[in-house]
Amino acid sequence: MFCIRVLKIILAGSLSMGLLALPARAASKAVVHSFQGSPNDGATPNNLINVGGELYGTTIGGGAHNNGTVFKMTENGVVTVLHSFGHGHDGVNPFAGLINVGGTLYGTTRIGGAHGSGTVFMITTAGAETVLYSFKGGSDGASPQASLIDVGGKLYGTTAYGGFNGCGGGGCGTVFKVTTAGVEKVLHYFGEGNGGVNPFAGLINVGGTLYGTTNIGGAHGNGTVFTITTAGAETVLHSFQGGSDGENPQAGLINVAGTLYGATFYGGPCCGTVFKITTAGAETVLYSFKGGSDGAYPHAPLLDVKGTLYGTTQYGGTGNCNGQFPGCGTVFKVTTAGAETVLYSFQGGSDGENPQAGLINVGGKLYGTTANGGASGNGTVFKVTP
Repeated sequence: MFCIRVLKIILAGSLSMGLLALPARAASKAVVHSFQGSPNDGATPNNLINVGGELYGTTIGGGAHNNGTVFKMTENGVVTVLHSFGHGHDGVNPFAGLINVGGTLYGTTRIGGAHGSGTVFMITTAGAETVLYSFKGGSDGASPQASLIDVGGKLYGTTAYGGFNGCGGGGCGTVFKVTTAGVEKVLHYFGEGNGGVNPFAGLINVGGTLYGTTNIGGAHGNGTVFTITTAGAETVLHSFQGGSDGENPQAGLINVAGTLYGATFYGGPCCGTVFKITTAGAETVLYSFKGGSDGAYPHAPLLDVKGTLYGTTQYGGTGNCNGQFPGCGTVFKVTTAGAETVLYSFQGGSDGENPQAGLINVGGKLYGTTANGGASGNGTVFKVTP
């Protein structure tokens, strides 16, 4: 499958169509912190959140056991590891960021826990961590890779695998809810009929109804946008057709004045798209990445700042990281009419490379993370002033 994907990308590169990216404009960018991957620091950071003027996040690796961390950071880059994962039945490898519910932080780990299939955990801002639920890897789900959301005091999320339905025996994924006391319930099992398969992204709440994406599955096998009630009634809103329509969304959605916006990792001429979709399922591709200086392969959710969408691409841009795909990644903005501008192209090395997480807005500055690069090659926290 991987070889087929690469071939599709190469062949599609000559078919570039759609809106052209606007010339890059000057933007101020600075590395705020370079992760060391040491017991006192993390490696490969995920999404950030702002809690009371300090930034909190997770890293997939690093820490005392090299299984990931929860950290806090000042806006000036001073990092404190609050928790190192990987001891006893604790979780391992948090692939997603945190959410703040009344001053307590909640998150997920992809593996680890009592059964090795991932966890939901809570942690205070002082660093006291508790595993709320350990996934068993069967019908209750396995491998949560996305952030949670809070709806009425209950936490809702997705697991990429597990559940009842096929997918090579590992399950096709679930939507679940869990109370802050640790009682978990599966709301939906993916993999039936033309439904989606493998939700890598989290959910959003729009007026009490939840919306999300699946990486594959649907009528054409290229992923879906779906809606699900808090009682578990799921509906596919859109099945991606591949090609110019986009395929394989790995990012979640955002809500801008009742319209949903998201990104697909593949599709378009070669390297992903930005799309919008109504809550009734009418989908429109706003921008198709060409894979050159405009960026390639958006992996993370978008950020709305006063009606303009900001995001990152994992590859593309003007940098040369000599990796499997061209470029070191970008920070971009796109209007709701589809005009795209690259704000910054990562250059690799100490500058950072391969942003896989989204951005947050802190006082008009955009903070984000790169999975690789930095002084020690373990990723960075950066800020961009548009």
